[in-house]
Amino acid sequence: MAPRLANHYLLTMLQPSAAFLSKARPRSVALWLFTVAGLIVAMVVIGGITRLTESGLSITQWKPISGIIPPLNDAQWQAEFDAYKRIPEYAAFNADMTVGGFKAIFFWEYLHRLWGRVIGLVFAVPLIWFAVRKRIPVGYGWRLSALLALGAFQGAIGWWMVASGLSVRTDVSHIRLAVHLLTALTILAGIVWTALDLMALHFNPLAAPARLAPVAILALALLFVQLVYGAFTAGLDAGYAFASWPLMGDGLFPADVPMVNPAWCNAVDNPIVVQFIHRWFAFAAAAGLIWLSIKATKTGSSAGFFVVGLVTLQIMLGIATLMTGVQIDVAVAHQGNAALLLIAAMFAAHAVGTAPRITRGYNNTRQETGGKLDLKPPFQH
Repeated sequence: MAPRLANHYLLTMLQPSAAFLSKARPRSVALWLFTVAGLIVAMVVIGGITRLTESGLSITQWKPISGIIPPLNDAQWQAEFDAYKRIPEYAAFNADMTVGGFKAIFFWEYLHRLWGRVIGLVFAVPLIWFAVRKRIPVGYGWRLSALLALGAFQGAIGWWMVASGLSVRTDVSHIRLAVHLLTALTILAGIVWTALDLMALHFNPLAAPARLAPVAILALALLFVQLVYGAFTAGLDAGYAFASWPLMGDGLFPADVPMVNPAWCNAVDNPIVVQFIHRWFAFAAAAGLIWLSIKATKTGSSAGFFVVGLVTLQIMLGIATLMTGVQIDVAVAHQGNAALLLIAAMFAAHAVGTAPRITRGYNNTRQETGGKLDLKPPFQH
C-alpha cells in the first residue's frame, strides 16, 4: 500500500495548482496601477500650482458631471466671474480683476478638477474590465474596490475643502487642505503597494502580499507627519513668514512671536510655529527614511538608494523654497518631489516586508523513514 499511496501523492503534486490555471494577469493589473500612480503624481503637481496661483476658489460650484464642460462663450464666462465676485476672496484681494485675469485662475482649478475626473475614469473603467475578464488575482478585488471608493470620496473631500473658503474666510481651511492632500497621497501609496504585490505575484504565483515591517511603519509615520506639516505650511502661507535658512530672523526660533491660546493650537494654527516645525521635523523624517533605505538595501533592493537621493533633494528644495520667497517653480518641484519620495519609500518598505517564502499552497515533502511516508505541513506566509 505504501508505494501506491506514494504514487497517489506524487500524481497530486504534479497537477497544476489553481494559481497556474487562473485567468488572472497580475502583471497587467500592476502596470495599469503604476499608470494611475503617475497620473496622481501629476495631480499633486497641478494641485500645487492651483494653490500657489490662488486659483482654488475660482469655481464656486461643484458639478461632478456638467462641470466637465467649461464656459464656452462670453455670457457663460461672465456668469462664472459674477459667481466668483460673490465670495470674500474677490472683495479682499481681486476687486480689480478683469474677466481675462479670472480666466487665468479658472484654468488651473478647472484643470485640477478635470484631471481628477480623468484619474477616476482611468481607474474605474479598466477595473471593471479586469473584473469582468477575471484578470484580477484572488484576494485583490476588495483592495482595488476600496481604493476606487476612496478615490471617489476624495472628490467630496476636495469640495469640502473648497467650500470652507466660499463664505467668511478668504482662503480654504489649511486643515481641510491637509486632509485633501494626505488622502491623495494615501491613495497613491495604496496603489503603489498593491502594484508591487501584484508584480511579486507575477514572478512567483505562490507569492503572498508583503507586510509592513516595524522600521517601515516608523519611517512612513514620520514621513506622514512631515507631509501634514507641509500641507499646513502651504495652507497657512507659512512659507512666506521667514525667507532665510537656518535662522528665522536672528535665531533658530524668532523672538516675540505672537502666540494663540490654548498653547497646543500654535502647532496647528500659528504660521511661524508651523514653519519652524516643518523646517526641523524634516530631519527626523529623513532619519527614519534613511534607516528604512539601509534595511531595504540589505535585501538587495535598489529602492534604498532612490530614497536617500530623493530625501536629500527634498530637503534642498525645501530650503530653496524658503530662500526664494516661495518661488512657484521651486515650490511646485518641492511638492512633486514629495510624491516621488513617498513612492520610493513604498518600494523600500515593500522590499523590507518581503522575504523568500513559499505560500498559497502545500509543500509536500516526501521523506522515507522506516518505510513510512512523512508529509510535511505547508509553509505559510
